[in-house]
Amino acid sequence: MARLALVTGASTGIGRACAERLAGLGHHVLAGVRRAGDAPPGTEELELDVTDEAQVAAAAERVGGSLDVLVNNAGITVNGPVESLPVAEWRRQLEVNFLAPVAVTRALLPALLAVRGTVVNMSSISGRMALPVLGPYAASKYALEAFSDSLRREVGPSGVRVAVVEPGRIATPVWEKGISAGDAMLDSMPDDVRRRYGRTIDFLLREARRAGQDGEPPSKVADAIEHAVTARRPRTRYVVGRDARIQAVLARALPDRAIDAFLRYFMR
Repeated sequence: MARLALVTGASTGIGRACAERLAGLGHHVLAGVRRAGDAPPGTEELELDVTDEAQVAAAAERVGGSLDVLVNNAGITVNGPVESLPVAEWRRQLEVNFLAPVAVTRALLPALLAVRGTVVNMSSISGRMALPVLGPYAASKYALEAFSDSLRREVGPSGVRVAVVEPGRIATPVWEKGISAGDAMLDSMPDDVRRRYGRTIDFLLREARRAGQDGEPPSKVADAIEHAVTARRPRTRYVVGRDARIQAVLARALPDRAIDAFLRYFMR
């Protein structure tokens, strides 16, 4: 019998690449998608909005008593300066990127415990270094990292493995969405707020355009997923991409004030 895997957010980009890789490894993949027809070929489509309690419960029912792999990949990006971003947008960011993976994992944990399965949480290098204007997204990923550490220490003794993947710039459609959202953010800002943060936002938009063109392919993230699932001793964290590795080193090696100064210089 094929090993069973569930990947959330499997319609495009990283999630799609991970679902295809697991299917290629011989897993029966449940591809969680929000719209019918979006699942990758060779997978079983599963309608799954990770913020919908009924759909999460239905996913757990479909899985049944055993699940070998859970990849919590579904997520969104909500960004903006603290000064101008409504609190409701912070809640929406945390609901999708943090609370939803907690809810999905909790619903499927009995099936993972039954076969000593593997949980992979899709974080980001933003879970190690929070850039200006990207606070909501970074906060959601910092929270996901803490959740992953706690979960690993709870269920590791029972044989369930927990890994975190921290990609940097990966060439996926998410960057185009971010560019559109960033342009809209600038257009809606009062003049005084735009003067304070406009240059930073312009820099981030330029980087987003570059990432969409020359970022690492999603297959690099799928490589990390494959290792987390197949290795006898998987890592607890996988940093993916040259830019992510640089940020990880800086976050580990430099004091906060030095990082602040570096970012001010780099993001001029």
